[in-house]
Amino acid sequence: MDCFLSIVIPAYNEQKRIGGSLDDILTFLETQTYRAEIIVVDDGSSDRTAASVAKRIPQFHKAGHELRVLTNDPNRGKGYSVKRGLTEARGEIVLFTDADLSSPITEAPKLIDPISGDSADVTFGSRALNRELIGVRQPIFRDFGGRVFNFFMKTITGLRYKDTQCGFKAFRREPSLAVFKLQSIERFGFDPEVLYIAHKRGLRLLEVPVVWNDSEGSTVNYLSDSIKMFVDLLRVRLNDIAGRYDDNGADAAMEVRNSTTSAGS
Repeated sequence: MDCFLSIVIPAYNEQKRIGGSLDDILTFLETQTYRAEIIVVDDGSSDRTAASVAKRIPQFHKAGHELRVLTNDPNRGKGYSVKRGLTEARGEIVLFTDADLSSPITEAPKLIDPISGDSADVTFGSRALNRELIGVRQPIFRDFGGRVFNFFMKTITGLRYKDTQCGFKAFRREPSLAVFKLQSIERFGFDPEVLYIAHKRGLRLLEVPVVWNDSEGSTVNYLSDSIKMFVDLLRVRLNDIAGRYDDNGADAAMEVRNSTTSAGS
């Protein structure tokens, strides 16, 4: 199947929400002219997330799209799940979104159009560029923590973006394969690393204001995960100093493509 868009959804214990999110995605796709594939990466869930996805496969197939579910065993983390989904995707553009669709899928053209129009290679949703687009806001302490994290992100990595943590990003697949090949952070701190590598590789990055709503039921442990994410920022700088992001991008991309092809054969 010729596929223009791949939508990757990392999911951990999302049995209750994934069905509604998939319904919203299918409704959105019915308004588009292209074919898409949806890849749900079940990150070692203890509930029936994978089964909830699998039973909707015929519905997507009937509509001319593909729905797949991949399972990590054991749990590996959101960063690993996004990496696995992108490297197994077949679309020209790969969009990853959180399972709760905190940014509605109807916002996707804001990320897709700059890539399809060849004005960007990587686009990422931002809650900070226009805070009037935020509907349901985070608790004050989480919002403050996000601003503090962004300050350290800018200081440590040198990236000048206002929000790297929104779970709504799109990539031109071919040049991004090399980026994800070099990604080493597997959990919540992976976003700055991916953007850092993409920037270092000379890809064109674009931060885009999007509608966003806080959702209950987050699996993030605020204190412990914030500490881990700060440590991950330091890892990004240390990895760069150690030359771990200096491998030839074309060779790395070829390795990923070859391994993906072998896995699917």
